Amino acid sequence: MNPAKDYFAANKEGVTVMAQLCAIGIYVPDLTKALRFYTEVLDFEVNKQYGPKIVSLAHGELPIILEESEGADYIDRKSATGPVLVLQTENIENEVNRLKSKGADLLMEEPAACPPGKYISFRDPFGNILEYLQFD
Repeated sequence: MNPAKDYFAANKEGVTVMAQLCAIGIYVPDLTKALRFYTEVLDFEVNKQYGPKIVSLAHGELPIILEESEGADYIDRKSATGPVLVLQTENIENEVNRLKSKGADLLMEEPAACPPGKYISFRDPFGNILEYLQFD
């Protein structure tokens, strides 16, 4: 059973409304610093290097692509607009404790309730917002 699939079900005719995601791209100003965060804090694994400025990270079936870009430092750190990378977890308390122990920039002290369960928001070193989500 996939809680995300159950929560975001197809329409009543059983037809998927949108095309399936095949990758998530994140632009970063410093690939080395990004790799440290995503591999050491979030435990992603490097899957493939596409030249000196692009790396694919393994994370289930959906790869995360980190791409170094000079324009990636445009993010307004006071703004919450833009995509949010949401990672599913079975135990959000363990993730919160692990994030705190690694010095992650948490946007909230404790997990908050949301319609499908509870979540915690945090930022990567460049201001991109990520969340862990535990389905009820």
